Amino acid sequence: MTRPTLAFLLQHPAHFIALGFGSGLAPVAPGTFGTLVAIPIALAVRGYAGDATFLAVIVVLLGVGAWAAQVTGRALGVPDHGSIVIDEVAAFLLVLFFTGVTPLRIAIAFVLFRFFDIVKPPPIRQVDAALKSGIGVMLDDVVAAGYALLVFAVGQRVSGW
Repeated sequence: MTRPTLAFLLQHPAHFIALGFGSGLAPVAPGTFGTLVAIPIALAVRGYAGDATFLAVIVVLLGVGAWAAQVTGRALGVPDHGSIVIDEVAAFLLVLFFTGVTPLRIAIAFVLFRFFDIVKPPPIRQVDAALKSGIGVMLDDVVAAGYALLVFAVGQRVSGW
């Protein structure tokens, strides 16, 4: 699997979006770098807008991200290429919408989301394997976000963080 270049990133708007505004070019752990991109976005939206705008940003990124992932996956010859990280950006924004954006909550949510995105317990792995499209790329991370939110909620209930 070849790594995309800066030239590829700038070749089409879909590539720029799908590669997480450049974070997908990271030589190691691009999904982790893509997840980190969501943090300043969440802080900015939470700081300057309300819940409706935050949700609108998530919905737009999920929709545009599905299109961008489809276009970019086709161009790279791999539907869910490791450098496509808009799914991590959008899904982690969803997590942060519900967990909040204090440093402790961000850190806990980050670890939980990355764990479920990497391990891919059922049905995440099945969704990832079955849907080789832009929607599939986005959907498996949304399911990982759901797992992270569930564990976060239980942890919050038990420990009160």
